[in-house]
Amino acid sequence: MKHMRYTVIYAKTRTGYSAYLPDLPGCIAVGGSLDETKRLMHEAIALHIEGMKEDGLPIPQPTVIAEQVDVNAA
Repeated sequence: MKHMRYTVIYAKTRTGYSAYLPDLPGCIAVGGSLDETKRLMHEAIALHIEGMKEDGLPIPQPTVIAEQVDVNAA
């Protein structure tokens, strides 16, 4: 398989963390900690791509880029 680098978005929730991958709609994970959510997301990505291959669907190219921006909120 060709190596690709996708952007995953992690967000703090009331009970832990959630994650989604904009380039693979429906590929999500939730966990009680950031480390758990990251582990679950890696598993979800692998299963998602495996399912797409089995269904004969093309694997989308990464298109999303994220950036953190410092803002003076004072």
